[in-house]
Amino acid sequence: MQRKIRVAILFGGRSAEHEVSLQSARNVIDAIDQEKYEPVLIGIDRNGAWFLNEKSISLLNSDDPRLITLNRSNSPVSLLPGDQAGVLINLQGSSPLPAIDVIFPLLHGPYGEDGSVQGLAKLANVPCVGSDILGSAIAMDKDVSKRLLRDAGIAVAHHICIRRNEMCEELRQQIEQSFGYPVYVKPANMGSSVGVVKVSDPSGLDGAIDSALQYDTKVVLEENIVGREIECSVLGNDEPLASSVGEIGTDDGFYSYEKKYIDADGAKLIIPASLEPDTLHRVQQAAIAAFKVLESRGMARVDMFLTPGGEIFINEINTIPGFTAISMYPKLWLESGLSYTGLIDRLIQLALEEHEQKSRLKTTGY
Repeated sequence: MQRKIRVAILFGGRSAEHEVSLQSARNVIDAIDQEKYEPVLIGIDRNGAWFLNEKSISLLNSDDPRLITLNRSNSPVSLLPGDQAGVLINLQGSSPLPAIDVIFPLLHGPYGEDGSVQGLAKLANVPCVGSDILGSAIAMDKDVSKRLLRDAGIAVAHHICIRRNEMCEELRQQIEQSFGYPVYVKPANMGSSVGVVKVSDPSGLDGAIDSALQYDTKVVLEENIVGREIECSVLGNDEPLASSVGEIGTDDGFYSYEKKYIDADGAKLIIPASLEPDTLHRVQQAAIAAFKVLESRGMARVDMFLTPGGEIFINEINTIPGFTAISMYPKLWLESGLSYTGLIDRLIQLALEEHEQKSRLKTTGY
């Protein structure tokens, strides 16, 4: 009998999206095909320490999405680079554990979605679900990703990027003349609307920038695009596929962190979105184009604006989208005919295929 593939599911992490990650992991663990895969549950606390959860996720306040947190009472472990791939070490006894075959990171935001864990997986020679180092890093950075998309001829909102103490009267005038108000102020490297502020007039600009700088050293100031908020899930490597398309409906037009992951009634998820066939096709093609330009692999959720005139603007691309009970990425694939279990299976297989392909590349100059 063929042994099960050992899948290390990483959850928690050091980012502000720690709680979302715990919810995503719980749903993936419930849905994974345990006849085919053996889940290895690894929780990462807010300090970056790894803990092996034996049979189920060990959480505190598990029923409250605002207070849910990782229970640190488990065995501390580490993934080691070396000749043998996928070696986990129990740090309390320094003894090796059964090797893992693939990593499934459910670490939203910094230290998980930005290339950090992907780099560790590469050093340890372990397949990793989703984008690699480059694709993860550039998609995470809202400034860099917008510049790459713009240079590829893909429409994005106009923006400027500043660092601490760079705001000056000249920039204020540029914002006023180029964007007007409202303007969105965002940490460049953060997801799920964390630290994002919609500024309605010049008096709120400095406070919004200070808020964003609590999460990143670089801040994006972006024009307001009036339009429908449209999302499309992408799945694949060399030949990515686009899912059905969904739409976000909120009372105030701002899809906040709380509405995405905490308040099940905070936003209306319209699946499928009501679109003409031509518009649907253009949205799906735009999602695939953005996925390719930003070097994404495996999976991504592409967030877009559709204006009343039919223009499509890419807002951002999420390389580790949410897998919570109210997350758009798995819901769109379910609408497209792919079950939660089938989606997880396909993502793992894509990671194994990508790793196998790259393992055949030459590592010498002769």
